[in-house]
Amino acid sequence: MKPLIVKPDEGNEYLTIERCHILELVNRPTDSAISIARARVEPGFTTMRHVLDGIDERYLIVSGAGLMEVGDLPPQPVESGDLVLIPAGCGQRITNTGKEDLIFYCICSPGFQQDKYRALE
Repeated sequence: MKPLIVKPDEGNEYLTIERCHILELVNRPTDSAISIARARVEPGFTTMRHVLDGIDERYLIVSGAGLMEVGDLPPQPVESGDLVLIPAGCGQRITNTGKEDLIFYCICSPGFQQDKYRALE
């Protein structure tokens, strides 16, 4: 890894099939140990239930309010400052329950790979 300062380009944000806007910050073959992306879910939307095979994920909530469903845990409210740990192969989805965008960082290890994503609905 080399020193680097990443400045997100809002123009690179894209909408996924799981109803979530993603802006990738770091996901490089030269640093495959981790990936970091900003996720944005609009009010009233729920992401598609899915798993990441072989990839552990963490959601760091930075703004908004939501309802997190992960594994066998009962759905739980999440808000700014909360951290959700999502083991590889664990079902997950999140609902924006607020009136503003729900924004969180997705931190994956090893780094996210699309072929490891599996929809459950």
